[in-house]
Amino acid sequence: MSNLNTETVLEVRHWTDRLFSFTATRDPAFRFKSGQFTMIGLPAEERPLLRAYSLACAPHEDQLEFFSIKVPDGPLTSRLQMLKPGDPILVGRRPTGTLLLDNLKPGKRLYLLATGTGLAPFVSIAKDPEAYERFEHIILVHGCREVAELAYGEDVVAALKAHDFLGEYASTQLLHYPTVTREPFRNRGRVTDLMESGQLFADLGLPDLDPAFDRVMLCGSPQMIADTRDLLERRAFAEGAGHRPETFVVEKAFAER
Repeated sequence: MSNLNTETVLEVRHWTDRLFSFTATRDPAFRFKSGQFTMIGLPAEERPLLRAYSLACAPHEDQLEFFSIKVPDGPLTSRLQMLKPGDPILVGRRPTGTLLLDNLKPGKRLYLLATGTGLAPFVSIAKDPEAYERFEHIILVHGCREVAELAYGEDVVAALKAHDFLGEYASTQLLHYPTVTREPFRNRGRVTDLMESGQLFADLGLPDLDPAFDRVMLCGSPQMIADTRDLLERRAFAEGAGHRPETFVVEKAFAER
């Protein structure tokens, strides 16, 4: 337990029958960078049940936030979805991850490509003033199956644009592109298909991907990551992490169990 803090759940919001988010207190000594993940979990009889979860909050915020899927028979999510304000939650003290601004070479545009709960680390980055200082535009792309599953991301973007401080940046630099695959919607299709066809860029009024100017972060389903990595490599983008800053970085989505 020495590597875990015990925090208190503050608020729980159920966005659909499959998705929920929650906030918790934050130990003043807990430090992290935008885009990182940590272990969270619940006490158990023999040992804590822990899983990796991306932090959906910015380093300057005094509360922690997480975005999760509900898995009926998932060892952890089946219990997490029952959380109520006042409940204890365990949070690892050692955040880590590859979705860091420092892992990318300087550029003009930053594409944050997510599916499902892979949106969480990009919420953290979109809340970070440093991201707006480094890039002229931040393009937040969120792919889901159904329109209702976009609600969390739409709420986050609306709050950012209305924020007393960040609103000045988000209103002009943050571009939000939600898309679904199974229902009628203004943007419809898989993220990679919309990029391959050029529809995504046309809708946003942006030029096609160019490794000289664009930087990309990926977080989501294994299939989305595999397909997008292939697309980027065919367009001369190079993957980097750690001490090898490059034109795109990848992390799988957590909170899927």
